[in-house]
Amino acid sequence: MAKTLLIVYHSRTGGTRQMAEALQAGALGCGAVVAVRLLPAADAGPADLLAADAYVFACPENLAAVSGVMKDFFDRSYYGALDRINGRAFALLVCAGSDGRNAVRQMERIATGWRLKAVAEPLIVCTGAQTPDAILAPKTLAPEALADCRALGEALATGLEMGIF
Repeated sequence: MAKTLLIVYHSRTGGTRQMAEALQAGALGCGAVVAVRLLPAADAGPADLLAADAYVFACPENLAAVSGVMKDFFDRSYYGALDRINGRAFALLVCAGSDGRNAVRQMERIATGWRLKAVAEPLIVCTGAQTPDAILAPKTLAPEALADCRALGEALATGLEMGIF
């Protein structure tokens, strides 16, 4: 039976969506036999976590924090998955204007509570958006950033198929 990689994401201006879709493309295109589910955070819940073998959580950093929609996903899912997904693999994607580390820190703390195992360094893409207009504008990420996301997807799918995690 194929293992499942669940990608839960939130994106307001398209940057994080591009990252999540590139990761999905890498996971699906590498030849590994895995199921890959890409779900908006607003639609995902504890049942989705329980049905998956590994996770990618992807969101923008808003005001030096996890986006509200992603935080809502964690709030709605935390106790329903607590002590039921211990030891499963996870990775993080963050699209940020300048930093992204606080969003990473928050998601890592949640993953620690779930007793998940980090299998990759968090991938942060900084857009440089610093003005209200630039922050709210639709994003187009650099090909190199999307290539990193695809490579992470390939690695996660291959690792899942091989039983590494």
